[in-house]
Amino acid sequence: MAVVNVMVNGRAYTIACDDGEEDHLRELAAHVDGRVKELLSSVGQVGDSRLLLMAALLITDDMFDAQRKLDAHREHVGVLNGAHDELAERLEQSEASAAEALEKAALRMEEMARQFGHA
Repeated sequence: MAVVNVMVNGRAYTIACDDGEEDHLRELAAHVDGRVKELLSSVGQVGDSRLLLMAALLITDDMFDAQRKLDAHREHVGVLNGAHDELAERLEQSEASAAEALEKAALRMEEMARQFGHA
């Protein structure tokens, strides 16, 4: 278990994480600190707890928005996959119909060749 020191709103926090996750934790803390700084510029210093809560709410809102977009994209991919499957089935049917028509035409030509060959 690793321990990482991060700064958010000018305050140091010591946080434990799994080994190898230190850089990722620092990156997350930097993102939170950035959101807190954005809030500071718009609402001013309203206390660490309130700033952190507001930052958490904004980040969660971003995450929910991203999840909604991801869900919409997944639904769209599902529709496209369904259309692809339908087109593949229609293509297969068309190929089968074309093969059958070619077979019938070949049989007719053979029949005509026999008829003209015997005439």
